[in-house]
Amino acid sequence: MEIILLLIYSFFVWLIFFKFKWLPWNIVSQVIVVTIPIIALAMIILFMNIVAPSSSDVRAMNYVIPIVPRVTGQVTEVPIEPNRPIKKGDILFKIDPVPFEAAVKGAEATLRGLEDQLKNAAAKKAALTPRIDLAKKRVEQFTQLAATGAGRRADLEQAQSDLGNLQSEFLAADATESQAEAQIVKSEADLRSAKYDLDGTTHLAPANGRVANLALRPGVRAAQLPLAPVMSFIEEDDPWVLAFYRQNELRYVEPGNEAEIFMEMYPGRIIKCKVDSILWATAQGQMPISGNLPNTAPMAAPEQRIAVRLLVEPRDREIFLAAGARGHGAIYTEHGKFLHIIRKVFVRVSTKMDWFVAKLH
Repeated sequence: MEIILLLIYSFFVWLIFFKFKWLPWNIVSQVIVVTIPIIALAMIILFMNIVAPSSSDVRAMNYVIPIVPRVTGQVTEVPIEPNRPIKKGDILFKIDPVPFEAAVKGAEATLRGLEDQLKNAAAKKAALTPRIDLAKKRVEQFTQLAATGAGRRADLEQAQSDLGNLQSEFLAADATESQAEAQIVKSEADLRSAKYDLDGTTHLAPANGRVANLALRPGVRAAQLPLAPVMSFIEEDDPWVLAFYRQNELRYVEPGNEAEIFMEMYPGRIIKCKVDSILWATAQGQMPISGNLPNTAPMAAPEQRIAVRLLVEPRDREIFLAAGARGHGAIYTEHGKFLHIIRKVFVRVSTKMDWFVAKLH
């Protein structure tokens, strides 16, 4: 763009000094003609880098989800293909469900047995309740008869013994019922866990995306190891667009500012964006959690740039941004708006250059 401005300036110099000869072409005019563009371009660029900062490092980034199976088993089916669009809920792979189905059936059988045990205990308690009531009445009757001398002491003791036996049986049935209820709770949890494991034999896509490098094949034993995913799923629903700037370029940048980017994979295409937020943190600002004192050796580390997240405007959201796509862009702050036009011209001229591929092989 600087070349274009210089060409325009040179054209006017030619008109004034050579075509119409309105001014003499001498040492003074030559010095002035050379000095003016240098000072003017320097002033424009310096102020424009503050009020409309540009970045030569704009990146499209996506969430990468490591796919770890919920259960360990032998893979029986991998219906997807590498680097093909996948919808949320599509099957990524299946694990042999036979041992997990057997575990579910075993848990269901255990639960049924405990439920029958609970029913029997409840039925026994229900049958003992009227017998206990009757035994209590007999104890009362024999107690009254024994007190008046009309009944035998042995009959009272037998009635009391029968009541004690019935109450003991009731307590045993109640204990069995309580134990069965506790075991049923545990058995239901085991059944849910078994069904959860069985459901984990079919792994579904967590979102819309694709698997770039698919090495999983039927016959492989997939293990439930967090540090050993079987594949990496690239999510494509919510890509991040990050532009990287030096710290002093962001003094006027605020959320909501207009931004424009152009990616090398789309020559000539301007993608409208807005500033979402500034990530005011870098690795250099992290204090290591350690018992050692910070290293203060005189080693100058390079300045780490600050990332600015950009949100693509609705009209351009249908455009596909590959994970890792690179480009350039600019942010237009609320200051120096008369310089925004020059920056926008710079951006549009620069994006045309992406049509050219400068290599000889």
